[in-house]
Amino acid sequence: MSSGISKNLRQRVAVRSGQRCEYCRIVQTLLQHKHEPDHIRARQHGGQTVFENLALACMWCNRRKGPNIASFDPLTGQLVLLFNPRTQLWHEHFEWDGAVIRPLTAEARVTINLLGINDEERLADRQMLLDVGLLY
Repeated sequence: MSSGISKNLRQRVAVRSGQRCEYCRIVQTLLQHKHEPDHIRARQHGGQTVFENLALACMWCNRRKGPNIASFDPLTGQLVLLFNPRTQLWHEHFEWDGAVIRPLTAEARVTINLLGINDEERLADRQMLLDVGLLY
């Protein structure tokens, strides 16, 4: 969640991300709900409310991520850290395949799975945006 984050810090996080969710890459202006600063390392795990520990997240990604920092890889069953937008590059872990976001790494697989990035409803929304030329 984003409580306790100053307006200035929220703006800096939004500008750094290009107004995109740093997990599913959806642009803020295309959604009804404002994107939120997400604590990459949750406060309950010792994460601080500082610029370096925040990522801009859409409502869906932020709610599904919650305080999680890792999950079990659906392919290998191994415990794997989630994608970290502060230390990793999105294009090295994910790729677009139409409206689908494909994983390139274990971190991407657990992130896509835990955040429900390719759930049916989210795919339908992205496909609609793609069809009218608003995705990417």
